[in-house]
Amino acid sequence: MQEKQRKKIGLALGGGGAKGLAHIGVIKVLEKYAIPIDFIAGTSMGAMVGGWYAAHGNVESLEKIFKEVDHKEVLPVRKVIKNHKGILFSDKMVIQDLEDGFYGRKIEELSIPFCAVSTDVETGAQVILKEGNLSEAVSASIALPIMFKPARIDGKLLMDGGFVNPVPADIVREMGADFVIAIDVSSKWLDVTEEQIGIRNIYSIVSKVFSAMEYQVAQKILTEADIILRPAVLGYSWRDFDKAKEIIEKGIDETENSIDDILQNTGYRGKRQKTLFEKIFDL
Repeated sequence: MQEKQRKKIGLALGGGGAKGLAHIGVIKVLEKYAIPIDFIAGTSMGAMVGGWYAAHGNVESLEKIFKEVDHKEVLPVRKVIKNHKGILFSDKMVIQDLEDGFYGRKIEELSIPFCAVSTDVETGAQVILKEGNLSEAVSASIALPIMFKPARIDGKLLMDGGFVNPVPADIVREMGADFVIAIDVSSKWLDVTEEQIGIRNIYSIVSKVFSAMEYQVAQKILTEADIILRPAVLGYSWRDFDKAKEIIEKGIDETENSIDDILQNTGYRGKRQKTLFEKIFDL
């Protein structure tokens, strides 16, 4: 089918800490079937993955980072508890890491229209970041209280966008997408045992509460999506970055299972890339 006849495709990438690495798998499958992505809106981890893809045009480099990073230093909970600082990252550390990958790019200069969702700390209102420094926008979107410091942009103090829009399907629709693919990695229940209650587990408990809350908030917003992908990541923790490979595979599996529906409903006849075996034997 000719390019002008197909629907414009938008991705709505939700938050979820390490579980959001499933977004990498989703994008890899869309690339495998040569399905173009026209718009991206992301919240929290979804903003990081989506922003990276919009900036680089691929997710392989981001996948490599998370597979090779020293996972003990990604979320050093014990250090935070010992030092009584109450946050897992300093602003300087986050900004620098993102700057290294985003090369100081501006959102409005990206080849794929992108926006990050954040929450105004003072008013609780949704703030959509669609221009300005990309790394600062992503930092604001992932600024979950007790884990990151809020980010100040244009005079507003901003924190994690999951409080107002966990999976921004409505936002990517407003950007111009005809067909919205939403990826939801939130949890609909809170699984906390009595033994887990304690200061050493407070960060894990808060994250589980937040994830369950995200699920509830997202339900109405997700009605804006044409298809919802829910990778099987409920069994993983928000800080299971050491399981990056497994989580990415969950995103791949979920997208492969839904690829026929995506192709059929977008009017786009994507062609799967041949494997090395198929290329050798011209299959």
